[in-house]
Amino acid sequence: MQRLLIFSFLLFVLPLQLSAADFSFYQHQGKVPGATLLVIGGVDGDEPGAFHAAASLVTHYQIEKGHLWIVPNLNAAAILKRQRGDMNLKFASVAKSDPDYLPVQRIQNIITRPQVDLVLNLHDGSGFYHPQRISSQRSPYRWGQSCVIDQSSLKGPRFGNLQKMAETTIQHINQKVASKDHYFQLKNVRTRTAKEDIPAKKSLSYFAVRHNKPAFAVEASKTDPVHLRTYFHLLALESLMRQMDINFTRDFPLSPEAVRQLIKDDALISLADGRIQLDLNNMRPTLNNFPLPLNKKPVFNTNNPLISLQPDGQRYRVHYGNNRLAFLQPEYIELDHSIASVPMSIDGLSQQISFGSIIPVTEEFKVNVKDGYRVNVIGFARPGQPDDGHVKIRHSQLNRKYSIDKSGLLYRVEIYRQERFSGMVLVDFRPRSAKKEPLVAQATPVNLKSGERHN
Repeated sequence: MQRLLIFSFLLFVLPLQLSAADFSFYQHQGKVPGATLLVIGGVDGDEPGAFHAAASLVTHYQIEKGHLWIVPNLNAAAILKRQRGDMNLKFASVAKSDPDYLPVQRIQNIITRPQVDLVLNLHDGSGFYHPQRISSQRSPYRWGQSCVIDQSSLKGPRFGNLQKMAETTIQHINQKVASKDHYFQLKNVRTRTAKEDIPAKKSLSYFAVRHNKPAFAVEASKTDPVHLRTYFHLLALESLMRQMDINFTRDFPLSPEAVRQLIKDDALISLADGRIQLDLNNMRPTLNNFPLPLNKKPVFNTNNPLISLQPDGQRYRVHYGNNRLAFLQPEYIELDHSIASVPMSIDGLSQQISFGSIIPVTEEFKVNVKDGYRVNVIGFARPGQPDDGHVKIRHSQLNRKYSIDKSGLLYRVEIYRQERFSGMVLVDFRPRSAKKEPLVAQATPVNLKSGERHN
Protein backbone atom coordinates (compact mmCIF):
# COMPACT_ATOMS: atom_id res chain seq x y z
CA MET A 1 0.00 0.00 0.00
CA GLN A 2 1.37 3.40 -0.95
CA ARG A 3 2.38 5.42 2.04
CA LEU A 4 0.67 8.77 2.42
CA LEU A 5 2.92 11.61 3.55
CA ILE A 6 1.08 14.57 5.00
CA PHE A 7 3.45 17.22 6.21
CA SER A 8 2.91 18.79 9.60
CA PHE A 9 2.79 22.54 9.84
CA LEU A 10 0.75 25.00 11.92
CA LEU A 11 3.84 25.23 14.04
CA PHE A 12 4.18 28.86 14.85
CA VAL A 13 3.05 32.14 13.38
CA LEU A 14 5.53 34.80 12.38
CA PRO A 15 4.76 38.45 11.60
CA LEU A 16 4.17 39.39 7.99
CA GLN A 17 7.11 41.75 7.83
CA LEU A 18 10.14 41.87 10.08
CA SER A 19 11.39 45.28 11.12
CA ALA A 20 15.00 45.95 12.01
CA ALA A 21 14.14 45.40 15.68
CA ASP A 22 12.55 42.00 15.19
CA PHE A 23 14.68 38.95 15.78
CA SER A 24 13.51 35.59 17.05
CA PHE A 25 14.48 34.35 20.49
CA TYR A 26 13.95 30.75 21.60
CA GLN A 27 14.55 28.92 24.83
CA HIS A 28 15.01 25.15 24.92
CA GLN A 29 14.70 24.36 28.61
CA GLY A 30 15.81 20.95 29.80
CA LYS A 31 13.79 19.07 32.40
CA VAL A 32 16.96 18.83 34.49
CA PRO A 33 18.56 22.16 35.51
CA GLY A 34 21.99 23.02 34.24
CA ALA A 35 24.13 25.54 32.39
CA THR A 36 22.76 27.97 29.79
CA LEU A 37 24.37 28.40 26.37
CA LEU A 38 23.27 31.39 24.28
CA VAL A 39 23.79 30.84 20.54
CA ILE A 40 23.58 33.79 18.14
CA GLY A 41 23.47 33.59 14.34
CA GLY A 42 22.81 36.17 11.67
CA VAL A 43 24.57 39.20 13.13
CA ASP A 44 25.85 39.56 9.56
CA GLY A 45 23.20 39.08 6.89
CA ASP A 46 25.48 37.42 4.31
CA GLU A 47 26.55 34.44 6.44
CA PRO A 48 23.98 31.69 5.82
CA GLY A 49 25.99 28.86 7.37
CA ALA A 50 25.77 30.67 10.69
CA PHE A 51 22.05 31.38 10.67
CA HIS A 52 21.07 27.99 9.23
CA ALA A 53 22.98 26.27 12.03
CA ALA A 54 21.22 28.36 14.66
CA ALA A 55 17.85 27.71 13.01
CA SER A 56 18.56 23.96 13.01
CA LEU A 57 18.93 24.13 16.78
CA VAL A 58 15.43 25.59 16.95
CA THR A 59 13.73 22.99 14.79
CA HIS A 60 15.67 19.76 15.30
CA TYR A 61 17.23 19.71 18.78
CA GLN A 62 15.71 18.90 22.16
CA ILE A 63 17.42 19.67 25.45
CA GLU A 64 17.19 17.16 28.29
CA LYS A 65 19.54 18.80 30.80
CA GLY A 66 20.58 22.45 30.89
CA HIS A 67 19.30 25.25 28.72
CA LEU A 68 19.89 26.31 25.11
CA TRP A 69 18.89 29.85 24.16
CA ILE A 70 18.92 30.67 20.45
CA VAL A 71 18.78 33.84 18.37
CA PRO A 72 19.02 32.59 14.78
CA ASN A 73 18.44 35.87 12.91
CA LEU A 74 19.86 38.72 14.97
CA ASN A 75 20.25 41.12 12.04
CA ALA A 76 16.91 40.21 10.46
CA ALA A 77 16.83 43.29 8.22
CA ALA A 78 20.28 42.57 6.74
CA ILE A 79 19.36 38.92 6.13
CA LEU A 80 16.27 39.94 4.17
CA LYS A 81 18.29 42.45 2.13
CA ARG A 82 21.11 39.93 1.48
CA GLN A 83 23.55 42.45 2.92
CA ARG A 84 26.33 42.08 5.43
CA GLY A 85 25.35 45.04 7.58
CA ASP A 86 27.56 46.50 10.29
CA MET A 87 25.62 45.58 13.43
CA ASN A 88 28.54 43.62 14.88
CA LEU A 89 30.52 46.87 15.12
CA LYS A 90 27.90 48.64 17.26
CA PHE A 91 28.30 46.89 20.61
CA ALA A 92 30.62 49.51 22.09
CA SER A 93 28.14 52.28 21.34
CA VAL A 94 25.15 52.84 19.07
CA ALA A 95 23.12 56.01 18.55
CA LYS A 96 19.41 55.99 19.37
CA SER A 97 18.77 57.21 15.82
CA ASP A 98 20.53 54.14 14.36
CA PRO A 99 18.13 51.52 12.87
CA ASP A 100 20.12 48.86 14.74
CA TYR A 101 19.67 50.55 18.12
CA LEU A 102 16.69 48.47 19.29
CA PRO A 103 18.00 45.01 18.27
CA VAL A 104 21.42 45.82 19.77
CA GLN A 105 19.78 46.90 23.02
CA ARG A 106 17.61 43.79 23.10
CA ILE A 107 20.42 41.33 22.53
CA GLN A 108 22.63 43.11 25.06
CA ASN A 109 19.84 42.67 27.57
CA ILE A 110 19.70 38.94 26.84
CA ILE A 111 23.49 38.50 26.96
CA THR A 112 23.80 40.11 30.36
CA ARG A 113 21.06 38.08 32.05
CA PRO A 114 22.36 36.16 35.06
CA GLN A 115 21.26 32.81 33.58
CA VAL A 116 23.62 33.05 30.60
CA ASP A 117 26.82 31.08 31.21
CA LEU A 118 28.43 31.27 27.76
CA VAL A 119 27.76 33.09 24.49
CA LEU A 120 28.62 31.60 21.12
CA ASN A 121 28.51 33.93 18.12
CA LEU A 122 28.35 32.10 14.78
CA HIS A 123 29.93 33.55 11.63
CA ASP A 124 30.95 32.61 8.10
CA GLY A 125 34.41 34.07 7.57
CA SER A 126 36.64 34.82 4.60
CA GLY A 127 39.32 32.39 3.43
CA PHE A 128 41.22 30.25 5.94
CA TYR A 129 42.84 31.56 9.07
CA HIS A 130 46.48 30.60 9.56
CA PRO A 131 48.90 32.14 12.10
CA GLN A 132 51.54 32.54 9.36
CA ARG A 133 50.92 33.92 5.89
CA ILE A 134 50.86 31.11 3.33
CA SER A 135 48.82 32.89 0.66
CA SER A 136 46.33 35.73 0.36
CA GLN A 137 43.52 33.33 1.29
CA ARG A 138 45.41 31.55 4.09
CA SER A 139 46.85 34.09 6.49
CA PRO A 140 46.49 35.79 9.91
CA TYR A 141 44.13 38.28 8.30
CA ARG A 142 41.54 35.67 7.31
CA TRP A 143 38.80 34.38 9.61
CA GLY A 144 37.41 31.21 8.08
CA GLN A 145 37.85 27.86 9.89
CA SER A 146 38.72 29.42 13.22
CA CYS A 147 37.50 29.62 16.78
CA VAL A 148 38.00 33.22 17.84
CA ILE A 149 38.59 34.33 21.43
CA ASP A 150 39.26 37.84 22.74
CA GLN A 151 41.49 36.61 25.56
CA SER A 152 42.63 33.31 26.99
CA SER A 153 40.44 33.32 30.07
CA LEU A 154 38.01 35.16 32.31
CA LYS A 155 38.40 35.02 36.06
CA GLY A 156 35.29 34.09 37.98
CA PRO A 157 32.82 32.46 35.55
CA ARG A 158 32.80 28.66 35.59
CA PHE A 159 33.36 28.48 31.83
CA GLY A 160 35.98 31.22 31.84
CA ASN A 161 38.80 29.09 30.38
CA LEU A 162 38.07 30.24 26.83
CA GLN A 163 41.24 28.91 25.25
CA LYS A 164 40.81 25.41 26.66
CA MET A 165 37.16 25.23 25.61
CA ALA A 166 37.97 26.53 22.13
CA GLU A 167 40.83 24.07 21.72
CA THR A 168 38.58 21.18 22.76
CA THR A 169 35.98 22.36 20.25
CA ILE A 170 38.58 22.59 17.50
CA GLN A 171 39.84 19.09 18.23
CA HIS A 172 36.28 17.73 17.94
CA ILE A 173 35.60 19.51 14.64
CA ASN A 174 38.89 18.51 13.05
CA GLN A 175 38.18 14.83 13.69
CA LYS A 176 35.34 15.23 11.16
CA VAL A 177 37.11 17.47 8.61
CA ALA A 178 38.04 15.63 5.42
CA SER A 179 41.14 17.66 4.53
CA LYS A 180 43.86 19.13 6.74
CA ASP A 181 43.69 22.24 4.56
CA HIS A 182 40.24 22.84 6.09
CA TYR A 183 41.23 22.29 9.71
CA PHE A 184 40.02 24.81 12.28
CA GLN A 185 42.57 26.76 14.29
CA LEU A 186 42.49 28.97 17.36
CA LYS A 187 42.57 32.71 16.73
CA ASN A 188 43.22 34.82 19.83
CA VAL A 189 42.57 38.45 18.89
CA ARG A 190 43.79 39.65 22.34
CA THR A 191 41.21 42.40 22.15
CA ARG A 192 41.66 43.81 25.66
CA THR A 193 45.42 44.38 25.29
CA ALA A 194 45.38 45.53 21.65
CA LYS A 195 47.00 48.95 21.40
CA GLU A 196 45.10 50.11 18.34
CA ASP A 197 41.32 50.51 18.10
CA ILE A 198 40.68 47.17 16.37
CA PRO A 199 37.15 46.30 15.15
CA ALA A 200 36.92 43.44 17.67
CA LYS A 201 36.59 46.01 20.47
CA LYS A 202 33.19 46.94 19.04
CA SER A 203 31.95 43.37 18.58
CA LEU A 204 29.18 41.37 20.22
CA SER A 205 31.61 38.80 21.59
CA TYR A 206 33.78 41.40 23.28
CA PHE A 207 30.69 43.12 24.70
CA ALA A 208 29.93 39.83 26.45
CA VAL A 209 33.50 39.46 27.70
CA ARG A 210 33.48 43.04 29.03
CA HIS A 211 30.42 42.07 31.06
CA ASN A 212 32.21 39.01 32.45
CA LYS A 213 30.35 36.59 30.18
CA PRO A 214 32.51 33.89 28.56
CA ALA A 215 32.12 34.23 24.80
CA PHE A 216 33.78 33.31 21.57
CA ALA A 217 32.99 33.01 17.89
CA VAL A 218 33.12 30.16 15.41
CA GLU A 219 33.95 31.13 11.83
CA ALA A 220 33.27 28.62 9.04
CA SER A 221 34.95 29.42 5.74
CA LYS A 222 32.84 31.04 3.02
CA THR A 223 34.87 28.97 0.57
CA ASP A 224 32.76 25.94 1.52
CA PRO A 225 29.11 25.42 0.46
CA VAL A 226 26.43 26.53 2.92
CA HIS A 227 25.51 23.05 4.11
CA LEU A 228 29.14 22.24 4.97
CA ARG A 229 29.52 25.49 6.92
CA THR A 230 26.32 24.66 8.77
CA TYR A 231 27.71 21.20 9.53
CA PHE A 232 30.93 22.65 11.00
CA HIS A 233 28.92 25.04 13.16
CA LEU A 234 26.78 22.20 14.49
CA LEU A 235 29.90 20.18 15.33
CA ALA A 236 31.20 23.15 17.32
CA LEU A 237 27.86 23.61 19.06
CA GLU A 238 27.60 19.99 20.09
CA SER A 239 31.15 20.01 21.45
CA LEU A 240 30.37 23.06 23.54
CA MET A 241 27.13 21.62 24.88
CA ARG A 242 28.97 18.50 25.98
CA GLN A 243 31.67 20.57 27.67
CA MET A 244 28.94 22.48 29.51
CA ASP A 245 27.17 19.24 30.48
CA ILE A 246 24.11 20.20 28.44
CA ASN A 247 22.43 16.97 27.36
CA PHE A 248 20.62 17.03 24.02
CA THR A 249 19.05 14.90 21.32
CA ARG A 250 18.48 15.63 17.64
CA ASP A 251 16.20 14.05 15.08
CA PHE A 252 18.75 13.59 12.27
CA PRO A 253 22.21 12.02 11.82
CA LEU A 254 24.90 14.67 11.88
CA SER A 255 26.69 14.46 8.53
CA PRO A 256 27.23 16.93 5.69
CA GLU A 257 24.65 15.22 3.46
CA ALA A 258 22.08 15.03 6.25
CA VAL A 259 22.53 18.74 6.94
CA ARG A 260 22.11 19.53 3.24
CA GLN A 261 18.81 17.61 3.26
CA LEU A 262 17.77 19.23 6.53
CA ILE A 263 18.02 22.72 5.05
CA LYS A 264 15.85 21.62 2.12
CA ASP A 265 13.33 19.80 4.28
CA ASP A 266 12.71 22.86 6.45
CA ALA A 267 11.59 24.90 3.44
CA LEU A 268 7.84 24.76 4.10
CA ILE A 269 5.28 27.50 4.63
CA SER A 270 1.51 27.36 5.08
CA LEU A 271 -1.11 30.06 4.54
CA ALA A 272 -4.86 30.65 4.55
CA ASP A 273 -5.50 29.17 8.00
CA GLY A 274 -3.41 26.11 7.10
CA ARG A 275 -5.45 25.36 3.97
CA ILE A 276 -2.38 25.92 1.79
CA GLN A 277 1.13 24.57 2.18
CA LEU A 278 4.04 25.29 -0.14
CA ASP A 279 7.30 23.43 -0.59
CA LEU A 280 9.79 26.23 -1.25
CA ASN A 281 12.48 24.15 -2.94
CA ASN A 282 13.20 24.97 -6.58
CA MET A 283 10.20 27.33 -6.81
CA ARG A 284 9.18 29.10 -9.96
CA PRO A 285 9.93 32.86 -9.87
CA THR A 286 6.21 33.76 -9.74
CA LEU A 287 3.05 31.92 -8.76
CA ASN A 288 0.15 33.73 -10.41
CA ASN A 289 -3.48 33.89 -9.27
CA PHE A 290 -2.50 32.60 -5.88
CA PRO A 291 -5.51 32.42 -3.51
CA LEU A 292 -5.15 34.49 -0.35
CA PRO A 293 -7.86 35.45 2.16
CA LEU A 294 -9.90 38.51 1.25
CA ASN A 295 -9.63 41.56 3.53
CA LYS A 296 -6.84 40.02 5.61
CA LYS A 297 -3.11 40.53 5.77
CA PRO A 298 -1.48 37.21 4.90
CA VAL A 299 -0.49 35.28 8.01
CA PHE A 300 1.84 32.36 7.52
CA ASN A 301 2.92 29.36 9.56
CA THR A 302 6.33 27.71 9.45
CA ASN A 303 8.66 25.80 11.70
CA ASN A 304 11.73 27.67 10.47
CA PRO A 305 12.52 31.17 11.77
CA LEU A 306 14.38 32.03 8.55
CA ILE A 307 11.23 31.85 6.39
CA SER A 308 9.15 34.98 5.90
CA LEU A 309 6.65 36.59 3.57
CA GLN A 310 7.37 40.19 2.60
CA PRO A 311 5.11 42.66 0.74
CA ASP A 312 6.58 43.84 -2.56
CA GLY A 313 4.24 46.23 -4.34
CA GLN A 314 1.03 44.34 -5.12
CA ARG A 315 2.78 41.00 -4.61
CA TYR A 316 4.43 39.09 -1.79
CA ARG A 317 7.92 37.67 -1.89
CA VAL A 318 8.83 34.45 -0.10
CA HIS A 319 12.20 34.55 1.68
CA TYR A 320 14.23 31.69 3.12
CA GLY A 321 17.20 33.12 4.96
CA ASN A 322 18.85 35.52 2.55
CA ASN A 323 17.39 33.74 -0.50
CA ARG A 324 14.53 35.52 -2.24
CA LEU A 325 12.63 32.56 -3.60
CA ALA A 326 9.48 33.58 -5.42
CA PHE A 327 6.67 36.07 -5.80
CA LEU A 328 3.08 35.27 -4.95
CA GLN A 329 0.73 37.24 -7.19
CA PRO A 330 -2.42 37.18 -5.03
CA GLU A 331 -5.98 36.56 -6.03
CA TYR A 332 -7.94 37.66 -2.99
CA ILE A 333 -10.92 35.45 -2.22
CA GLU A 334 -13.23 34.59 0.67
CA LEU A 335 -12.46 31.37 2.50
CA ASP A 336 -14.89 28.47 2.81
CA HIS A 337 -14.60 26.59 6.10
CA SER A 338 -17.30 24.01 5.42
CA ILE A 339 -14.78 21.20 4.80
CA ALA A 340 -11.19 20.53 5.89
CA SER A 341 -10.34 17.68 3.52
CA VAL A 342 -11.22 16.20 0.17
CA PRO A 343 -11.61 12.58 -1.06
CA MET A 344 -8.98 11.63 -3.62
CA SER A 345 -7.82 8.53 -5.43
CA ILE A 346 -4.00 8.34 -5.49
CA ASP A 347 -2.66 5.67 -7.85
CA GLY A 348 -5.92 3.77 -7.40
CA LEU A 349 -6.03 4.06 -3.60
CA SER A 350 -9.00 6.02 -2.16
CA GLN A 351 -7.99 8.39 0.64
CA GLN A 352 -9.29 11.42 2.52
CA ILE A 353 -6.72 14.18 2.06
CA SER A 354 -6.47 17.15 4.43
CA PHE A 355 -6.03 20.59 2.92
CA GLY A 356 -2.42 21.73 3.11
CA SER A 357 -1.09 18.26 2.33
CA ILE A 358 1.65 17.45 -0.17
CA ILE A 359 0.75 14.09 -1.65
CA PRO A 360 3.18 11.76 -3.46
CA VAL A 361 1.79 10.50 -6.78
CA THR A 362 3.44 7.89 -8.98
CA GLU A 363 1.05 7.46 -11.90
CA GLU A 364 -2.28 9.29 -11.55
CA PHE A 365 -4.73 11.00 -9.20
CA LYS A 366 -8.41 11.86 -9.13
CA VAL A 367 -10.33 14.31 -6.94
CA ASN A 368 -13.75 12.99 -5.95
CA VAL A 369 -15.50 16.09 -4.64
CA LYS A 370 -19.12 15.97 -3.60
CA ASP A 371 -21.86 18.06 -5.17
CA GLY A 372 -21.57 21.79 -4.59
CA TYR A 373 -17.79 21.85 -4.84
CA ARG A 374 -15.54 22.19 -7.87
CA VAL A 375 -11.93 21.32 -8.57
CA ASN A 376 -9.33 23.42 -10.36
CA VAL A 377 -6.10 21.55 -11.14
CA ILE A 378 -3.67 24.30 -12.14
CA GLY A 379 -1.99 23.17 -15.34
CA PHE A 380 -4.74 20.79 -16.47
CA ALA A 381 -7.05 21.86 -19.29
CA ARG A 382 -10.36 20.39 -20.42
CA PRO A 383 -11.92 22.74 -22.99
CA GLY A 384 -15.48 23.60 -22.10
CA GLN A 385 -15.30 21.91 -18.68
CA PRO A 386 -15.19 24.24 -15.62
CA ASP A 387 -14.60 21.38 -13.16
CA ASP A 388 -11.60 19.03 -13.00
CA GLY A 389 -13.22 16.69 -10.48
CA HIS A 390 -13.87 12.96 -10.99
CA VAL A 391 -11.25 12.74 -13.76
CA LYS A 392 -8.09 10.63 -13.66
CA ILE A 393 -5.13 12.93 -14.30
CA ARG A 394 -1.62 11.79 -15.20
CA HIS A 395 1.58 13.81 -15.07
CA SER A 396 1.80 13.88 -18.87
CA GLN A 397 -1.52 15.77 -19.01
CA LEU A 398 -0.25 18.69 -16.92
CA ASN A 399 1.33 21.81 -18.43
CA ARG A 400 4.65 22.20 -16.64
CA LYS A 401 4.70 25.99 -16.92
CA TYR A 402 1.94 26.06 -14.28
CA SER A 403 3.78 23.88 -11.75
CA ILE A 404 4.95 25.11 -8.35
CA ASP A 405 8.52 24.01 -9.05
CA LYS A 406 10.83 24.68 -11.98
CA SER A 407 11.06 20.95 -12.72
CA GLY A 408 7.35 20.64 -13.49
CA LEU A 409 6.70 17.97 -10.85
CA LEU A 410 4.63 19.72 -8.16
CA TYR A 411 1.10 21.01 -8.93
CA ARG A 412 -1.73 22.86 -7.20
CA VAL A 413 -5.13 21.22 -6.75
CA GLU A 414 -7.60 23.88 -5.61
CA ILE A 415 -11.09 23.21 -4.23
CA TYR A 416 -13.91 25.80 -4.33
CA ARG A 417 -17.44 26.03 -3.04
CA GLN A 418 -19.19 28.41 -5.41
CA GLU A 419 -16.91 31.47 -5.36
CA ARG A 420 -15.19 30.69 -2.07
CA PHE A 421 -11.84 28.96 -1.66
CA SER A 422 -11.99 25.76 0.41
CA GLY A 423 -8.36 24.68 0.30
CA MET A 424 -5.38 23.40 -1.66
CA VAL A 425 -3.53 20.11 -2.00
CA LEU A 426 -0.21 19.72 -3.82
CA VAL A 427 0.29 16.61 -5.94
CA ASP A 428 3.92 15.60 -5.98
CA PHE A 429 5.38 13.65 -8.94
CA ARG A 430 8.98 14.01 -7.75
CA PRO A 431 11.10 10.86 -7.31
CA ARG A 432 10.82 9.22 -3.89
CA SER A 433 14.25 10.50 -2.85
CA ALA A 434 13.03 14.10 -3.18
CA LYS A 435 9.98 13.66 -0.95
CA LYS A 436 10.23 14.68 2.66
CA GLU A 437 9.19 13.23 5.98
CA PRO A 438 6.87 15.14 8.33
CA LEU A 439 8.31 18.01 10.32
CA VAL A 440 7.71 18.57 14.02
CA ALA A 441 8.21 21.89 15.82
CA GLN A 442 10.33 21.82 18.95
CA ALA A 443 10.31 25.42 20.11
CA THR A 444 8.08 28.46 20.50
CA PRO A 445 9.23 31.92 19.42
CA VAL A 446 9.59 34.59 22.06
CA ASN A 447 8.12 38.07 21.76
CA LEU A 448 9.93 40.26 24.25
CA LYS A 449 7.22 42.91 24.07
CA SER A 450 4.52 40.60 25.40
CA GLY A 451 6.61 38.29 27.57
CA GLU A 452 8.71 35.23 26.98
CA ARG A 453 7.66 31.67 26.34
CA HIS A 454 9.67 28.50 26.30
CA ASN A 455 9.26 24.78 25.95
